[in-house]
Amino acid sequence: MVVHTCDPGKGGKIPVCWKQCVRCLHTQFDKPEDGRLIYTGNLARTVFDVKCFSYSTSVLSLAFLPYLSQSNLTFESLPLQILCYGIMGIFAVITPTLLHFLTKGYVIRLYHEATTDTYKAITYNAVLSETSTVFQQNDVKIPESSHLFTSFYAKTKSLLVNPMLFPNPEDYNHLMGYDKPFTFDDLEKVSEKKLHGDEK
Repeated sequence: MVVHTCDPGKGGKIPVCWKQCVRCLHTQFDKPEDGRLIYTGNLARTVFDVKCFSYSTSVLSLAFLPYLSQSNLTFESLPLQILCYGIMGIFAVITPTLLHFLTKGYVIRLYHEATTDTYKAITYNAVLSETSTVFQQNDVKIPESSHLFTSFYAKTKSLLVNPMLFPNPEDYNHLMGYDKPFTFDDLEKVSEKKLHGDEK
């Protein structure tokens, strides 16, 4: 009997037991037409919980506003009223909007269909339901400069993945196009970009 131990400190790879847990957790979501599951975001649950908390505070803030205006708690000065309702407005509108903007590209799961070289990225939308983005490897564009919340662009949508969470590093290399043969045309394109950047 072979026992697989969890030792995340070896080589920066995902432990075998984590891979097995991922397979068990997402078997119910996998569909044959989606392809092979090649990536699972480890912060998916955290993103979901934080969004739920933010939306809950927004609903409570909006629900409390009518009672606040009808209660005996009144503000004699207009600046205090603006400050009070402004703070509640921040919790009710700005915070969840900003949170969604920062996390809308976080990839929960990523599938790859090898026969058509098609990817399917699963993310959360504004109402916390899963939405999919289908693209091919040729649609992947890597930002010229590093972005905190963007690993690559799939067509026009920015997506965020953690390279360390790919069980097979070759899947990440193929997704980003790192396995393509290097040509001198690529070197010329890079040189032209640097030249135009210096001119600006």
